[in-house]
Amino acid sequence: MEFNLAILISGRGSNMLNIVEASKHKKIKSKVKIVISNNTNSEGIKIAQKLGIKTEIISQKKFLFKNDFENMLHRSLINQDIDLICLAGFMSILSEDFLQKWENKVINIHPSLLPKFRGKNAVRQALEKKAKISGCTIHYVDKGVDTGKIIAQEKVTILDDDDEASLTKKILKKEHKLYIYVLNMFEKGLI
Repeated sequence: MEFNLAILISGRGSNMLNIVEASKHKKIKSKVKIVISNNTNSEGIKIAQKLGIKTEIISQKKFLFKNDFENMLHRSLINQDIDLICLAGFMSILSEDFLQKWENKVINIHPSLLPKFRGKNAVRQALEKKAKISGCTIHYVDKGVDTGKIIAQEKVTILDDDDEASLTKKILKKEHKLYIYVLNMFEKGLI
């Protein structure tokens, strides 16, 4: 099965680029129809534009109410006939109302082995707690912060000399592989 994907980002977009490249090189059947950022200064949006991917910046700051922001986001997704929304460093909490419209169609990648180290700074949290293992999780998005049903996880060993930068780099490598694996599983109807 082939899906029309939307990727939502806020920052540099390394997972977005990974998914775009996987689609381009037929590692996944699905097509990236649009990349949307809520950050006008997103590096990832510039990368997607250079690659010829349709992009849109929908800044929450331009709206008085979050509902108006999400309505515009919803319309953009509908206009592109989106089947699956991939969050990839999208730093905004989506409302329960929005998620009900897209039930089981919004997935996120998080740099920890959930349920441990939810929310921001997960890598730093793991180091501060002196965890020996961390990793990444792809999960369905629900109304909580990183509380949705887990789809898949990948482990990373934390070494004594790891710092935030080195651990982030190791986790990111696993994230890139895991996102493509999960999208393949969706395409095969196994998720």
